[in-house]
Amino acid sequence: MISDVNETLDLTLPQPDFDVETPCFVIVEAAVAHNLKQTATLAGGVQRLVPHVKTHRSPWLTRYLVSQGVLAFKTATPREVEMVLEAGAQEVVWSYPTTSAAAIGRVIKAAEAYPQAKVTGVVDSDTGLGLWLKLLNAGGHKNVNLRVDIDPGMGRTGVAIGENAIKLAVAVGTSGRFAGWHIYDGHISDLDLAVREKRFLELQDQLSPLFERAETLGLTTDIVAGGSYTFPFWAKYTRARVSPGSWVYTNSQHQAEQAHRGWRVAAYVLSTVLSERGGTLTLDAGSKAIAPDMPVTKRFTGVDEIVSMKEEHTIVAAPGFTPGDRVALVPRHTCTTAYLYRRALVLTQAGTWEYREQLGCER
Repeated sequence: MISDVNETLDLTLPQPDFDVETPCFVIVEAAVAHNLKQTATLAGGVQRLVPHVKTHRSPWLTRYLVSQGVLAFKTATPREVEMVLEAGAQEVVWSYPTTSAAAIGRVIKAAEAYPQAKVTGVVDSDTGLGLWLKLLNAGGHKNVNLRVDIDPGMGRTGVAIGENAIKLAVAVGTSGRFAGWHIYDGHISDLDLAVREKRFLELQDQLSPLFERAETLGLTTDIVAGGSYTFPFWAKYTRARVSPGSWVYTNSQHQAEQAHRGWRVAAYVLSTVLSERGGTLTLDAGSKAIAPDMPVTKRFTGVDEIVSMKEEHTIVAAPGFTPGDRVALVPRHTCTTAYLYRRALVLTQAGTWEYREQLGCER
């Protein structure tokens, strides 16, 4: 079995040498730069990257990526759309097939403020398309277009591969706003690389007839696709632009399961040991400080064992630590951890520490 898994993780991380109020979200800028270089290479060039900003929700980081040649971004919320446009990006894909007229209206308003940028929504139903067209027809909005979201087998959002997808694309095309296709295949995450690639190629066998038919109808086959586990395959086998997820900060899951990518941990939660009781320690980072959307025993690395977690505290086993010590905790899911913080303590590439603003839970 060929696998990405490397259970021995070297997570020695730089910590500030001054007093810090904890829990604190810490970002290592040099590691972000390294991860961008690694990911752009795997994507076939920075111009093929459409990174998902929900993974970091950072205005300064978005501006940094723009400065390094990233042209387009994926987003999940209207506030993220606004952030990307404010950062000077040329293109933003709102990859959320909403049926909320209020949310669609907000994104269209953001597009009006930045007419030089391309703003693209996604649809997976006639209902969603109808809402978009009703609001778009009320004005010009020449920089707003739509993609058809395809369900590659996740069973979450997207129209099924087949004739219904073509019908929806034709309907979008009739409006003059068809920008292409969006595909997220996050269910293809097998640890065995050979199995993962085989499943990816099987998906391509299903998609090829769809896109061949689209071409005969004069529909563009511009594609934004992939996630953290499949994007190198999309880059290798197709002309799609790729949208890997958590590479910016990476996380403890990817460090274990995708070690060969060469990503470095670029974000963690700095916590303080509050007390010791019968061989366990109480940390000041609970579910309000580190993402609770993973099984409790796997929510972060940095200690030997996670016993339990509440809002403000986590009970752990961590030999070698005593009350007053600080502990670097690497989340299994950094995306939802970043969502909990309005600011981050950043170790800059110049070697200095400074606080920078994050979106936090703004939607």
